[in-house]
Amino acid sequence: MTGTEDDLVEYGFRRVIITITAVLCALLEIVDTTIVNVALTNMRGSLGATLTDVAWVITAYAIANVIVIPMTSWLSQQFGRRNYFVVSIIIFTTASFLCGNATNIWELIAFRFIQGLGGGALLVTAQTIITESYPMAKRGMAQAIYGMGVIVGPTLGPPLGGYLVDNFSWPYIFYINIPLGIIAAILAFTFVRSPKYGEKLKASQVDWWGIVLLSAFIGSLQFVLEHGQQDDWFNNTTITALSVVSVFGLVLFIWRELTYKYPIVNLSVLKDGNLRIGTIMCFILGFGLYGSTLIIPIYTQSVLGWTATDAGLLLIPGSITTAFMMPIVGRLIQKGVPQGYMVGVGFLIFFFFTLMMYNNMTPDTGTEHLYWPLILRGIGLGLLFVPITTLSLSTLKGKHIGEGAAFTGMMRQLGGSFGIAIITTFITRFSQKHRVDLISNLDGTKLEVQEKIALLQKGFMSKGFSTNEALKKAYQVIDYSVLKQSTVLAYMDIFLYLGIMFLCCIPIIFFIKKGKNKINPADAMH
Repeated sequence: MTGTEDDLVEYGFRRVIITITAVLCALLEIVDTTIVNVALTNMRGSLGATLTDVAWVITAYAIANVIVIPMTSWLSQQFGRRNYFVVSIIIFTTASFLCGNATNIWELIAFRFIQGLGGGALLVTAQTIITESYPMAKRGMAQAIYGMGVIVGPTLGPPLGGYLVDNFSWPYIFYINIPLGIIAAILAFTFVRSPKYGEKLKASQVDWWGIVLLSAFIGSLQFVLEHGQQDDWFNNTTITALSVVSVFGLVLFIWRELTYKYPIVNLSVLKDGNLRIGTIMCFILGFGLYGSTLIIPIYTQSVLGWTATDAGLLLIPGSITTAFMMPIVGRLIQKGVPQGYMVGVGFLIFFFFTLMMYNNMTPDTGTEHLYWPLILRGIGLGLLFVPITTLSLSTLKGKHIGEGAAFTGMMRQLGGSFGIAIITTFITRFSQKHRVDLISNLDGTKLEVQEKIALLQKGFMSKGFSTNEALKKAYQVIDYSVLKQSTVLAYMDIFLYLGIMFLCCIPIIFFIKKGKNKINPADAMH
């Protein structure tokens, strides 16, 4: 296998072009995960859909993504990596055009699902192509370059989406993919090479049951996570039924993959200790990355009253910091600084970021209060992403690199889905709890409460309202300020618990196998 693996290492101009193509594809896929968030209101209006219906635009894409990611390595081996990669780009680009032209909400959801099937493949295949195009000694740098696309992507989505929606219309968030997709497809077809895998399987040998069980398990789980909160979790029969399907699907899928001769997902690759630790860390990273990317724009828009574009722009300096950190971290890995130490420091920095957010949150926090915590988050992500990814794939060879990348990619996406589901649930629960606590302290017999209501009532009366109307409005203002305060307290709680979770993750680094991920000087010669 080594001979084939070394054949894929590229040098000079070819490597630059392959790297640009792979990063562009990863960026296209990830930007599309978050760009839609700011356009949902406009889609609702023009397609005449309900909020629940329009949420499916995000859910359909996520489900397709997570189903296809574990299968990418197998599909690459069946059809040849270059062919599979190019076809995925074409599917993604064509589906983007169809999404922009959708005439009703269900058409849009169907095309988003197809777009997700093409997109999920781009992410993992791009990572494998970059990893294999660099010699062993430079793999840390390769992951750093790939990481720039993956980390900057989720943050580029909202401001770009906000700009396109404000200045053009929502279909343009899909149309923007078309020229980029065409360029990426041409470059990939011209420059990317496929490794020589063994014989392809006959149709009768294909693990069809594996595909069905994987789709049932992942599809049901993703639906439960996306819709659990709004459907009141296990009080809803659909959520309960799909949770059961997900659990049985997982158990049967694992049994099938371990016993079938030609499994669709090679679970044996998880025997590699560093990959096992890497997949756990990728899950936590997804939880923190997508979770915090979700709550910061919601907090700034719903509590502070910012526009979608302003909320998106707030995240950019932190993303630039991460992008700046990536090559530095890549170089440190090349020099032999243990990845485990960097991951430990990254988790610690993330803890300080959540602590600063906890301390800075008020109903009228300004940009200056959020700027430095988000820069700190950028540094933390830089220290986490590259070391975790390199560490996960560091002791794998040949086709196992693709299989390992599929696991880390899937776990990062699932971590994000779990993060978003858990965070939105707890925001609702904590807000209700704090609201009850705050109202119980608002005693109408207290002098300061009476004075506040009287002052507000006078203010409304001076604007021409009758005594009763002014009193009603005064109560509304009090009620709104209680609601706002209880929401802020809920966000503070979320950041505190996120911080504690990251702090508890630090001991995981002691399970990393030391000597293994040092680069063999012989490999470094390639």
